[in-house]
Amino acid sequence: MSRTFQVTFDAHDPVALSLFWRDALGYVLPGPPGAELAEGEDPLAAWDAFLARLGVPEEARRTRSAIEDPAGAGPRVFFQRVPEGKTAKNRVHLDVRAAPGLAGEERMAALEAECARLVALGARRLARYEPEPSLSAGHLVLADPEGNEFCLD
Repeated sequence: MSRTFQVTFDAHDPVALSLFWRDALGYVLPGPPGAELAEGEDPLAAWDAFLARLGVPEEARRTRSAIEDPAGAGPRVFFQRVPEGKTAKNRVHLDVRAAPGLAGEERMAALEAECARLVALGARRLARYEPEPSLSAGHLVLADPEGNEFCLD
């Protein structure tokens, strides 16, 4: 039997990093427990009001964040503040499927277009690996705004 899982990122600014990954993955920020958000209502403002009602000090309200797949198919992604910065290459990374079903130059063009979109959101491009038939379809390596590496493939 398979299990569901959550991906957790340690972060300097969990809210900012969650907003990057929300836009990168097409996920959403869920509202607080029991809240029904109106269309267009800001989930961050709803969380702030919820945490204020619970008496959480303002300086502690941005220590966690989460995003979810709106279709419920992908894993929840949780972001938590940690005191230390990133000091080495991450040992686990996400492979973001940005060109499913494409090959060759069409695939690489789709990856480049997605890379440009993510760089505009705050990512940094690190490397391009060309297709090597039978071994690799080609991919791009990027880093999120806090330096966590991920691949577009």
